[in-house]
Amino acid sequence: MEPRINPFGHPFANKIFKQLGGAGTALADTTLPMPLQELVKIRASQINGCGGCLDMHTKEAAAAGETAVRLALVGAWREATVFTDAERAALALTEYGTRLADGYGVPDDVWNEAAKHYDEDQLLALTTLIALINAYNRLNVLLRIPAGEYKVGQYGTHA
Repeated sequence: MEPRINPFGHPFANKIFKQLGGAGTALADTTLPMPLQELVKIRASQINGCGGCLDMHTKEAAAAGETAVRLALVGAWREATVFTDAERAALALTEYGTRLADGYGVPDDVWNEAAKHYDEDQLLALTTLIALINAYNRLNVLLRIPAGEYKVGQYGTHA
């Protein structure tokens, strides 16, 4: 598959990705655990069908020590016993925050469950992360960025 437009090396795309990358850098400086951040990126990317982001974030998570079992079960997190209650709350928030077009919004019980596990700064980081990965997913899907060739660290650590 060839991209519709190759954003790599494109001057305007570089400006956009630099700004998005800045948000990623800010998220890396929060207390929201990095393994959780990768799980959130993976789950949103699964929902959105973004192969490029799945390629990147599963490889980054594995390189950071995430197990193959947990990576394989992200899409079935409700039934899997390998996730903590805090991770489940974040994954539920990710699903509702990603599926806004389904008309559900984010129910109070989903938000309140996340708030049991994360402080206000972490909740802001989590919601920003969900919005950011959805932006990357949409760019990659619209441009048809292919998956499979990503190398760990290829775009820096906060893409």
